[in-house]
Amino acid sequence: MKEIDIVLRTGDGSRKAEVTLPVDQTGADVIQAAVDNWALPPDTDYSLVAVNTGKAITPTDSLEKSGIGSGDILEVQPVLVAG
Repeated sequence: MKEIDIVLRTGDGSRKAEVTLPVDQTGADVIQAAVDNWALPPDTDYSLVAVNTGKAITPTDSLEKSGIGSGDILEVQPVLVAG
């Protein structure tokens, strides 16, 4: 199985990790792993953004389908709800 090396970080920059992931991993899987490993608030919705392009990764799309490659930086950002 093909893998890529990426940098995963939180939107506020408080957490950062260099990880190797399979290219078929989905955006939702990456977000869930970050929530679990970093003990992020589970009652918050998050998006995954490719920092190099500024584009959000669709939760159901694989990293490969989203055009993510080795060396890319992905950011887990809380979804802010206006209200």
